[in-house]
Amino acid sequence: MAGEQPEAGIFEKYTAGGFFDELFGADDRDPSRSAELFHRLQSLTLEELDGRSRDAERELFNLGITFLIYSDQKAVDRILPFDLIPRVITAPEFETLERGIKQRVQALNLFLHDVYHEQKVLKDGIVPADLVLGNPNYCKQVQGLDVPFKSYVNVLGVDLVRDAEGTFRVLEDNCRSPSGVSYVVENRQMMRRILPELMRNIPVARVDSYGAHLQEALAEIAPRSVEDPRVVLLSPGTYNSAYFEHVFLAREMGVPLVEGRDLICEDDRVYMRTTGGLSPVHSIYRRI
Repeated sequence: MAGEQPEAGIFEKYTAGGFFDELFGADDRDPSRSAELFHRLQSLTLEELDGRSRDAERELFNLGITFLIYSDQKAVDRILPFDLIPRVITAPEFETLERGIKQRVQALNLFLHDVYHEQKVLKDGIVPADLVLGNPNYCKQVQGLDVPFKSYVNVLGVDLVRDAEGTFRVLEDNCRSPSGVSYVVENRQMMRRILPELMRNIPVARVDSYGAHLQEALAEIAPRSVEDPRVVLLSPGTYNSAYFEHVFLAREMGVPLVEGRDLICEDDRVYMRTTGGLSPVHSIYRRI
């Protein structure tokens, strides 16, 4: 019944330590925001959770789902960290995040279009001109160039955290080559295999359509005169820390995974080297 405290079970000695709790919410003993998930976790023992965690690590290793950590001496290949207890984002929370992130993407694209065209944001003193024009990443060659749909940021990675009250805050907007979405998809698939009882008959938003959406977006920004544009994913190669993701995304999009040596530029057009000769390329997802 509402207001009753459930059996503690595996959470008997658990405490959030003063931080916002992703499972229970602001009150670390009120599971109302994820009551069904809490109930299902209660049916498991700590020994079962530990065993399934080891199973997940073993499967991740066998599947090669890893990433590289660079140090001064060497690059260390690590298995993707996998948490058996999922982070709960409720539907109302996600709706707020979705609206806010769409707004941020629109604002960033409007800012970049202005910077490379009228520069009103600089002339009006809203942003110091030296901060933009003196930045080594400012590309003078792009000044006045019109990009398809005025979209400079086609893929955005937004780093989110919660404050002490549980409100989402943005740490940064990664507009360059945000990585990590492949791990989101693989994490979801792993969860369904290792702990299927946690997600059974719970309406969880899908994440496995990302590749199709990305391919569609990249095809849309190709030259409009091309009916069936060729999209490729440009990777620096196997030693890149996100190479697993490059392979994953190319496979999910159904596009060639290429390196710089696979491409050639002739008469201001890009071609891909193939066994049958040069093939035109119309859109490049650059992951360098």
